[in-house]
Amino acid sequence: MARHDGRTAAQLRPLKIKRRYTKNAAGSVLIQAGTTTVLCTASVESSVPPWLKGSEKGWVTAEYNMLPGSTPTRKSRKVDGRTTEIQRLIGRSLRAVVDLEALGEQMITVDCDVLDADGGTRTASITGAFVALVDAINTIELPDPKRPIFKDSLAAISVGIVNGSPVLDLDYPEDFAATVDMNVVMTGSGKFIEIQGTGEEATFSEDELGKLLKLAKSGIKELTELQQKALGKKWPLA
Repeated sequence: MARHDGRTAAQLRPLKIKRRYTKNAAGSVLIQAGTTTVLCTASVESSVPPWLKGSEKGWVTAEYNMLPGSTPTRKSRKVDGRTTEIQRLIGRSLRAVVDLEALGEQMITVDCDVLDADGGTRTASITGAFVALVDAINTIELPDPKRPIFKDSLAAISVGIVNGSPVLDLDYPEDFAATVDMNVVMTGSGKFIEIQGTGEEATFSEDELGKLLKLAKSGIKELTELQQKALGKKWPLA
C-alpha cells in the first residue's frame, strides 16, 4: 500500500528523542514522531498520596495536555474527558513496569505536554515518558540501590486500517481516514499492557486484528531499540 507520506505499511515516522531538554525537571525528554512533538518532564516528590502513607511503597502518575497552539484551532487548557482518560492510560502504563516497593515512599509525576499534534500523541507521550522516568529515578536515593526498580521497558504505538490495509504509526490524516484505529502499549520483552481498539463505523475480523497486533509488535521492538540508544549506559535493563 502506498501511503500519502511515502512510508511503507510497517514503517514508523522518523523518531527523535532528546533527553535533558529542560534544566529543572529530574527527567526531561522532547520526543518527536514525525511532526507530533511532546515534552515529557518527570518530577520527584518525597511524599506519596494519603492512601499510601506508611506502606513503604511509592507511586508513579502522569498528567497530559495538548497545549494551545498544538492544533490548527486553539486547544483550550481545560481538562476534558479525553485528557483525563489519556493521562490515566499513561500513569497505569508506567506503573506496570515499575516496582513501587523498590521506589520507597516517593512519588514521580510525569507531565506530557503536546506541543504539536499530528496523530499519535498518547503513544508518543508514553514512549517519551518512560525515558523521562528512567532519568528521574537515576537522580533519587532508593531504599535498596541494588534492587532493580524496573521490571521491563515500555513503549506505545498506533496501528489502524486505512484504505483497507493495516498500517503502523498513523499520522492525523490517516487517523482521520482509518476505519479501525488502535493504540497498543507493550513492554520491551513483548508483553501487552493495554490495547485500545475500535471500528470507526466499521468492524474488523480476527485476522485483521492479528495483522494489526503483529505490526504493533514490530513497531514496539523498533521503539525500544531507539529508547535504549537514547538512554545509552542509563538503560535500566540487562
